[in-house]
Amino acid sequence: MTRPFDPGYGAEPFKSLCETYPDETVYPSGQFRLEWGPIFHRGRLDGSARVLVIGQDPAQHETIVRRILVGEAGRRVQGFLAKLGITRSYVFVNAYLYSVYGSVKAKTRKSPALIEYRNRWLEALLVGQQIEAVLALGQAADEAWQFWRSTPKGQSLSVAYAAVTHPTQPESSSKGDKAKLQAATKKMLQNWNAALQVLSPSVQHPDVPTTLVLYEENWVDGDRVGIPEFDYPAGLPAWMHEQDGWAKRAGADDLAKRRNITLTVPKGVIR
Repeated sequence: MTRPFDPGYGAEPFKSLCETYPDETVYPSGQFRLEWGPIFHRGRLDGSARVLVIGQDPAQHETIVRRILVGEAGRRVQGFLAKLGITRSYVFVNAYLYSVYGSVKAKTRKSPALIEYRNRWLEALLVGQQIEAVLALGQAADEAWQFWRSTPKGQSLSVAYAAVTHPTQPESSSKGDKAKLQAATKKMLQNWNAALQVLSPSVQHPDVPTTLVLYEENWVDGDRVGIPEFDYPAGLPAWMHEQDGWAKRAGADDLAKRRNITLTVPKGVIR
């Protein structure tokens, strides 16, 4: 059986970007979980990407898999891309290399060293490449894009852009209240529909020619799409491709949870 995988960061400029990533002098340990290392990207680094997605920061599943947006948020965005006819020709990067711990201070967000390194990634993915549309997930991602756009190279680039509500904002804002979750989901999908209508005309080279079908008021079958195997590192267990829940931050207090990620093989895998 042939199993496709992401070959990683062997080619320039990504090899050098991974060799020279910022440390605690740029990402303070009081604001980021540096102890789990940086997570760089997901998707195509070979110049074939047509859509660039900017996320926020990696969570515990991304920490283990070493690729960004592989959880529920990633599946929802994968569905968004599918509505544009994009099933492979995409690339994801985050506003922050490390998982946020608490909140990020304004001084850190505006750090020249943090912005300069992130802009090197954006420059590598955008300048002289084939990107036709850029999607930002949430405020941190939109801010990252605006910093890049203010640079001379960013100003010289013409590309469709949309900033949308973060994919899991309905869950985080509703805090278990079903009515609030439904209302927040409806509002978010309306926001996503507006973004689809902005970006769709600019995606001239889809992987699969498709007619744009907008979201309904809630998730329906087909809105969530699994992460393709060719986005993962080689040899990743198949069960890590599935639903969230196999990785959790566990502990009696915040420090214990920060030090620990507990992995659980789902039922039915071991017979």
